[in-house]
Amino acid sequence: MRLTLYTDYSLRVLVYLATKPKEELSNIKEIAEVYNISKNHLMKVTYELGKMNVIETIRGRNGGIRLALPPEEINIGNIVRKTEEDFHIVECFDQENNQCIISPVCGLKHVLNKALQAYLDVLDQYTLADLTKNQSALLDYFLMNK
Repeated sequence: MRLTLYTDYSLRVLVYLATKPKEELSNIKEIAEVYNISKNHLMKVTYELGKMNVIETIRGRNGGIRLALPPEEINIGNIVRKTEEDFHIVECFDQENNQCIISPVCGLKHVLNKALQAYLDVLDQYTLADLTKNQSALLDYFLMNK
């Protein structure tokens, strides 16, 4: 299983914001610098996370972003489901474009479907709080990369 960069960046933004004090605002520029990733990509990511009501965006001169929910309420499986375009790990998972001739009798798709479900079931067991239990270590790394 593989996540898109979009999902990876979404999770990174959430991890970063979870290490900040509740009321402190962050901005895309600082997050991009810490992770050494594109500000343009992060703008798209934060826009979508805002639409999902996971982060709060404050406009204006003193604006920024912060978590809209406590980390304990942000489920990782839910974030992955909402940020991934699809879970077509093999051609036959895409019913509209499937050209595989053995799809009607293939056992592989059932195995892969079970694996995908197990993957998502594991992600569902974790929250953002679980991923940021080592908050002080994360902060140290963020400070080293500013």
